[in-house]
Amino acid sequence: MLDLLDIKYCYLSEIKANELFSLRKRVFKDRLNWMVNSHNEMEFDEYDNQHTTYIFGVHKDVCVCSLRFIETQHPNMITGTFHTWFKNYRLPEGNYVEASRLFIDKERMTTLKLRHEPVSALLFLSMINYARHYHYDGIYAIVSHPMYLIFKRSGWRINVEAQSFSEKKEKIFLIFMPVDDRNQRILIDLIHAKAPELNLSLDSWPILFPISRNRPD
Repeated sequence: MLDLLDIKYCYLSEIKANELFSLRKRVFKDRLNWMVNSHNEMEFDEYDNQHTTYIFGVHKDVCVCSLRFIETQHPNMITGTFHTWFKNYRLPEGNYVEASRLFIDKERMTTLKLRHEPVSALLFLSMINYARHYHYDGIYAIVSHPMYLIFKRSGWRINVEAQSFSEKKEKIFLIFMPVDDRNQRILIDLIHAKAPELNLSLDSWPILFPISRNRPD
């Protein structure tokens, strides 16, 4: 079973926090070489605080994917870290969340034999289902060009609000991610297409997704 669930920062155990921040260091510092803070082989910053909620994708009690949500009324990466890159853009007032630090750990996916499961689509759907469950009006995020293309290929009808360039001179996008019925259905249909043997509605939160034993490793 791949469980997708949310945990608030204040309820994050030391064990889970260490696991999450170690994975983030491995992904964002070691693999992607982003300019992020790391300490004791863990990556975390000032936005990991009491205003933060994490989405975890867990299989056999092992985290394989995650992302971070912060309500846009609180300090976040769009209004803080990336402000100078998008200084002419202002987030609208409203009941929105900002998403950041989204990753899927490729090594764990291979070890746990999940490479043929629709994990990325499930993680994207978890963003929509979480936002709908807690009555948010949409999601904002800043993403790299490769991540932007991954979102586009999923069929999610995201909107580009602004574009800029990172400190590495790579294109980055400030995007709005709608969470309406249409986009939820697009991602549910994508998952069903990848796992046609499963008859699940997938429109609730949290998401419990059975892992097939009949797919190739």
